[in-house]
Amino acid sequence: MTDSNPQTNPNDVPSAADVPAAAEGQQEQRRGGGRDRGDRRGGRRGDRRNQERDSEWQERVVQIRRVSKTVKGGKKMSFRAIVVVGNERGQVGVGVGKAGDVIGAVRKGVADGKKHLVKVPLTRHNSIPTLSNGRDGAASVLIRPAAPGTGVIAGGSIRTVLELAGIKNVLAKRLGSKTPLNNARAAMVALDSLRTHKETAKERGISLEQIYS
Repeated sequence: MTDSNPQTNPNDVPSAADVPAAAEGQQEQRRGGGRDRGDRRGGRRGDRRNQERDSEWQERVVQIRRVSKTVKGGKKMSFRAIVVVGNERGQVGVGVGKAGDVIGAVRKGVADGKKHLVKVPLTRHNSIPTLSNGRDGAASVLIRPAAPGTGVIAGGSIRTVLELAGIKNVLAKRLGSKTPLNNARAAMVALDSLRTHKETAKERGISLEQIYS
């Protein structure tokens, strides 16, 4: 009778030195998997923080125009977008973007607006502390504080700038050109020149009581 059990070849049996190496490889894979999970968690946390930061800012498109540039071969058509960016907490900016498509122009306008932010001092009634006048090009804007419950009385791009700055009680009047971009920039100049009574007293070197008297 022949033996049913096949004979094992001594060359096929793994040596003792090979077994720990295989076990270490499995442990490294397990450890590496844990690191990947940690990296994924860290990436998710970073994405959430970026989303929260982006959610604080609001974007409004004031105007989109199709513009052309004359080059050697003819005319090159593109789009220009005027975008106002603000967090309704005293920060606002106006940006302009140009691109071959509308989405690209708006994206560039948002990035440009965040580069030119202005800090606006707000009162407890969400108004401005003093009267201010801004000018840009042929556009002139007058901004005046208002009593609680007045609302935002303004028009065009000036209203958009004031609303995204967080101002809820204000009177504004456009005195010059009707161009949306110049009016928005004139409003930014007016808001940038605002100073609180405390800052004014410190600049003049007098007390706050002397300003009110």
